[in-house]
Amino acid sequence: MNDTFIIKKALNNNVLIVKHPSYGEVVLIGKGIGFGKKHGDIVEEDNYEKMFVLTNRKEQEQYKMLLTTIDEDILDILQGEIQYISERVNRPLNEHIHIALTDHITFALKRLQQGMDIKNPFLLETKSLYPFEYQLGSEVIERINKKLNVKLPEGEIGFIALHIHSSLSNRSLSEVNQYSQLISQLTELIEDSLKVKIDRESVNYLRLIRHLRYTIERVNSGETVEEPEKLSYLLKKEYPLCYNTSWKMIKVMQQVLKKPVYEAEAVYLTMHLYRLTNK
Repeated sequence: MNDTFIIKKALNNNVLIVKHPSYGEVVLIGKGIGFGKKHGDIVEEDNYEKMFVLTNRKEQEQYKMLLTTIDEDILDILQGEIQYISERVNRPLNEHIHIALTDHITFALKRLQQGMDIKNPFLLETKSLYPFEYQLGSEVIERINKKLNVKLPEGEIGFIALHIHSSLSNRSLSEVNQYSQLISQLTELIEDSLKVKIDRESVNYLRLIRHLRYTIERVNSGETVEEPEKLSYLLKKEYPLCYNTSWKMIKVMQQVLKKPVYEAEAVYLTMHLYRLTNK
């Protein structure tokens, strides 16, 4: 009995809600697994392709509801893409990606069908912050477009990249998205303060973005960095505009992250700003 599942409900031909003595209520997915099945039937453990043990009750209900609204062929393709992501990263994904990414891509396909194109205002920041996830998101979009004969817009690559990073880092999508939004806000601040137009494809901008990513992570974890006092004095004296701008950036980070940002960060930001504005 420990090697079997008892069916509670067949959502469609490919999805079952079942009960297991060890795992509790779980979702089983497999081609034709639900065909002709009814409440109380038994499913052997090797008769499914994927099992989801969603311990969060709210997420479990969300996922069950989501599965009833998706075309079975599309669901099959999306499950295949999540499997593809898992194989490409070669490490476990947070199970929440099955809800979040399935829901997002399904909604994106509906928007496309209705002729709506939702822009992604943080596409370049996402691409710079998470280059591997962005590349993987690009591959996923290309595969979906080919399989469904559609043309999802480029902006969707950025959204998928955030979902992938969220799953890999075990951070919520809102927290991951906050990085892109904050960096976009800081970039606008730099342009306004230094009266420059930043080339978002330049090497120095990519370096700044990666530095900001690690700065935000240090702030969130409470990690300190050593302040080189002599260098701080020199930069403040030689590049006052860049130095003042770095402090404006620090104040914005403190407001958004609601955590202290150490003074030493101003030194490193000033050097990046100087490189950015002096090609």
